[in-house]
Amino acid sequence: MTDILPQFRGIEESTLLRLLNQSGARAILAEDTPDLGLADHYPFPFLAIVGQMEMRIALMLSVINPAVGGVLLIGPRGIGKTTAVRSLAGILPDVETSDCEEGILPQELLAENARILYPDCYEKYHAGQAISHFEPVKLVELPLNARLEDVVGGINERVAIQQQRVRLERGILARADNNLLYVDEVNLLDDEIVDAILDAAAQGSYTVRRGAMSGTYRSRFVLIGSMNPEEGRLRPQILDRFGLRVNVRGLVPQEERLEVYNRVRAYRQNPRQFVREWLPVTTEAREEIILARELLKETTLSNEAVEIGLALVQKLDIDSHRAEYTMFEGARAYAASDGRDVVTVQDIRVVAPLALRQRRSQFMVSFFENQREEDDQIRTYIDDLTQMR
Repeated sequence: MTDILPQFRGIEESTLLRLLNQSGARAILAEDTPDLGLADHYPFPFLAIVGQMEMRIALMLSVINPAVGGVLLIGPRGIGKTTAVRSLAGILPDVETSDCEEGILPQELLAENARILYPDCYEKYHAGQAISHFEPVKLVELPLNARLEDVVGGINERVAIQQQRVRLERGILARADNNLLYVDEVNLLDDEIVDAILDAAAQGSYTVRRGAMSGTYRSRFVLIGSMNPEEGRLRPQILDRFGLRVNVRGLVPQEERLEVYNRVRAYRQNPRQFVREWLPVTTEAREEIILARELLKETTLSNEAVEIGLALVQKLDIDSHRAEYTMFEGARAYAASDGRDVVTVQDIRVVAPLALRQRRSQFMVSFFENQREEDDQIRTYIDDLTQMR
């Protein structure tokens, strides 16, 4: 990579950096295939994206450790934000998916009230029938014109009219459970929809109430948002809810921009063959993610990393406690991706810009400073009045 980001300078190349830094040109072979009139779906390979190291690292950290709280990509149009997000599912291991209408997995049927809450699934499971299967991770995209009912769920009107019975239908958030939820142009969504998404992502579940009916659904997804700042800003409280922030710009070196052109052209000419060419490194990345997720369970913070991280947050005068939480969780994911179970200061150095940028608020600093001055003035008046008596 010709342009090294500041937080990566002087740091020994990790496993994650090695995987993402493979950018050699690939030969695209012509292959005649029968035209059946069907559209095949071959997402652009994640590892084939040129440059944009910080964006790709942030996305990988979020899928290794969803506790970082998602990723927000900020940048102009046409620089690969959506392409990167849509290609992310290709490097993820399969997830367990429920076959039950309630979306229940086997481990949830061990609860004491499972027989009452999920009678159909409970009977099937204890009769030896499979109630789940493994399938590839899906990318669930939220339409810009989505209504709140589409997002959280509501009454199924078709069933109500045709079958004369009321049934609560799961929304997009519930269908995104164990998958990726992508919100493009998040700054253009209605505030109530954004609030519902962020609350569900933070809690891991949400409750829908429609009259006398209510249902609580799991919503354990990796949240990814993107926006073009030219089209409007996000409210500060919404901006703070995303764990990692990446400012994405177009590539500068001419050779990298030319490589983007060559790869996109080759992909469009023969998507199947292009994906096949990148299959070995894609498989390697998937295996590395599996190993990193397992190692993450044992990964701890060194005392030095904790001291430097907390001192940095204090030095930047950041109020939000999400700052150190996302920074430390991101650092744990980065260390685990490199096969280490102890976070060092170098891991903090890599992740800190992603977790801490744009969390400082000059308004709040000035606000509290003015309040301190006013409090001092009040105490001074009290002292003066006391001496006058």
